[in-house]
Amino acid sequence: MKLGNNISFLRKKKKLTQEQFAEMMEVTRQTVSRWETDEVVPELDRLEQMCSVFACTMDDLVRKDLTTKENIYSPVEVRKLPAFRMARYVIISANPEQDVLNYMMAWGKTSGLLAACPDAKLLGWDFPFVSQEQQMRFGLHGYVAAYVLPEGFETTCPGVEFATNNEAEYAVITVTDPHVRSFERISGGYQRIMEYLQAGNIKERFPENVIPCFEYEYDKDGVHYMDIFIHTDSVIRGKS
Repeated sequence: MKLGNNISFLRKKKKLTQEQFAEMMEVTRQTVSRWETDEVVPELDRLEQMCSVFACTMDDLVRKDLTTKENIYSPVEVRKLPAFRMARYVIISANPEQDVLNYMMAWGKTSGLLAACPDAKLLGWDFPFVSQEQQMRFGLHGYVAAYVLPEGFETTCPGVEFATNNEAEYAVITVTDPHVRSFERISGGYQRIMEYLQAGNIKERFPENVIPCFEYEYDKDGVHYMDIFIHTDSVIRGKS
């Protein structure tokens, strides 16, 4: 059963011992142990009390396997990224992510970048400057893709904008298999970073020559991952 594992998982996440949790629930430690091993199913009023303690819904506690979510997301960490040069392009369309990624991969071949550096990193982020009419009436959205250029690489191949991202501090999380349930998993990654930063939103104005947030996807040992980066000084502190 999932219930016992969920109780144990949420208790440990709250950094509570069985004794401490038992005291909060006004039961014995043995009772908590029996709940967590599924020897005994807690009564409804106890389950409601747990939902209050763990700040979760009854449906999540009883029906979902909450332990699997812990394997999806890495802990959030702060990294200082050195400055890097990039070649970038933006597309506004009904499917901008795939359109601009395909465009940049073609540019990477034509420019000689992928021959010189087969593992060149391809980053992506939302392009926010799309009008409401474009979004609502035509279903258009914007997305930017950018190759990180290795030191010394030069090309005259047209069709991109060359830019520099200054040295900056980013909060980073890794999402495993992000496209299994894209909306839930990727959004959840952003949410976890914002909670870590105690932030409510991305600033409308952010430091020049610093990408406020971006994504990087890659494969490792047969598993697909996405790293999400949010610039620590481009967020509004204090939850909205």
